[in-house]
Amino acid sequence: MENISAIILDLGGVLLNIDYQLTKKAFANLGIADFDVHYTQFRGSHLFDDLETGKVSEAEFYDIFRKKAGISLSDEQIRQAWNAMLLEFPASRATLLADLRSRYRLFLLSNTNGIHYEYFNDLFRKSTGLESLDDRFDHAYYSHRMGLRKPGVEIYRQLLKEQNLDPATTLFIDDTASNLVGAQEAGIQTIHLQAPMRIEDLGL
Repeated sequence: MENISAIILDLGGVLLNIDYQLTKKAFANLGIADFDVHYTQFRGSHLFDDLETGKVSEAEFYDIFRKKAGISLSDEQIRQAWNAMLLEFPASRATLLADLRSRYRLFLLSNTNGIHYEYFNDLFRKSTGLESLDDRFDHAYYSHRMGLRKPGVEIYRQLLKEQNLDPATTLFIDDTASNLVGAQEAGIQTIHLQAPMRIEDLGL
């Protein structure tokens, strides 16, 4: 691509196949019929926001979730239902990452949490045979480690500053339109990856 020196990629819906409805269904099967009240893709409750910014630990998340749901569930039941949305990494994505990194500085920027982090890294190993997702990038940025989350402009500015990137020659790709707003405010070029389009279809 012309005038691009660095690419920042979202994770879920861009590299990792996801289906939020599977988590909703899994919690419904556990007796939580109103899971949308607690979480949606676009509007998390404070509990989920706090999990994604590292303000609550995994143990605290499970305890608070049980109290909010009003149902006695084990940590493992909550963990499995919460991870149900995470599907697989097509092997072609690992090949694409290697190709992109040979031509651009490459970064990952994901709103995620420690529970999902452990699970999707295991999925990556099983899907690709490679040891670490993080090693596919110059640096991988995760909201729960940064204490910031998309779409706030601060998370983009911090990445740009730490990596000494010129926003005008940096491209950000995300499947959630609202996440592009902060990137654009920071001066970054953006692409909204709308289903059924896949990242492979962009011709990067």
